[in-house]
Amino acid sequence: MNITDFKAEFSFSDTLITPATISRVMGYEHDDAPEPVLILINEAISNISSINDIRAEYKIFDSIELNNKEKALYISDVCFNLKSIIFKQIKESTAVALFICTAGRSLEELIRSAKKENDLLLEYVYDIIGSEIAEAAASRMEENLRSVKNNEGLNISMRFSPGYCGWEVQEQKKLFSFFPDNFCGITLSESSFMSPVKSVSGIAGIGACQYKTIYQCHICNDKYCIYRNKNKPM
Repeated sequence: MNITDFKAEFSFSDTLITPATISRVMGYEHDDAPEPVLILINEAISNISSINDIRAEYKIFDSIELNNKEKALYISDVCFNLKSIIFKQIKESTAVALFICTAGRSLEELIRSAKKENDLLLEYVYDIIGSEIAEAAASRMEENLRSVKNNEGLNISMRFSPGYCGWEVQEQKKLFSFFPDNFCGITLSESSFMSPVKSVSGIAGIGACQYKTIYQCHICNDKYCIYRNKNKPM
């Protein structure tokens, strides 16, 4: 089985996150956030701008088995029970990429510090920025994967994470078993939740087929999914 490994570190500037980005996520539009909120957002971004432990890693596996009856993916002797929604999206793949990404522990320390000082609004802003950083790291990872595979005449699917679309979060342990070196430094709790919390893991299909390029919220009953109603071409 051939395995291709990619590792990268990012700076905060690489994420392209701006105060306007965070303002929009908080529900403000057209730059109508109150001045105290904008000041706090800028303060938080200033404190975060020097963090240097944003990381991403993926491994490509080109020897896989996709079992339509079980709606499962086999890599070596490890079975991922993807369930029907995700399996349908990658069932024509000839390879897959497993990935892990994180906003890092420095950001988590800032969140913890704000909580200790009972600064709930600053904690909230840090929390939002952390989520955006983790997703940005995953997007940068995906851009690299897409570029590499497009140059080979192949496509990649959307990325999917344990805990979404029926894929059990406990399968996170199986996924992390393929990252023994764990460049991103993420650990799992007994209940399979990641630390740092602002981390993302998952899978993407690779193949010559044409994949769906938008998240189809109408086929998924997870109303708390971070991708819900973000049906834009990727």
